Amino acid sequence: MPSTTTRTSPRRRARELVLQGLYQRRLSGNASADVRAQLAESSGYARADARYFDDLWRGLADDADAIVERLAPLLDRAPAELSPIERSILAIGAWELEHRLEIPYRVVINEAIELAKSYGGTDGHKFVNGVLDRHAAAVRADEIAALARERGAGAR
Repeated sequence: MPSTTTRTSPRRRARELVLQGLYQRRLSGNASADVRAQLAESSGYARADARYFDDLWRGLADDADAIVERLAPLLDRAPAELSPIERSILAIGAWELEHRLEIPYRVVINEAIELAKSYGGTDGHKFVNGVLDRHAAAVRADEIAALARERGAGAR
């Protein structure tokens, strides 16, 4: 995976490491504890939000495939046909939408888009955006409705 040359926030760096770990697990089949240990020893770990990394890793290391399978109705192809990068980014974004309610849904989706732009295929970010936007509509409906009400009240 390419290294990041610009200043990356500690949370984004945590997401990048989890992406790297999920990718590695998918290709190597190594145990999640072994992959996590390797990531913690990597040079980028010192710049990551370690607590956030641990939360993401615990939530995704063994359940990323199940999370992506739950997204199947939102996909334009079978989950098995997704690239390992797309699968991993969708898993990260979906997990954050479902479990990190303190992070605005737009931030979650934007972070996933940025990961896809940096590490995915040419138009992968558009695909990730579409899937996570539809997922957010289901799992963050109250938040989205509240924002729509605020915009409506502001337009008066």
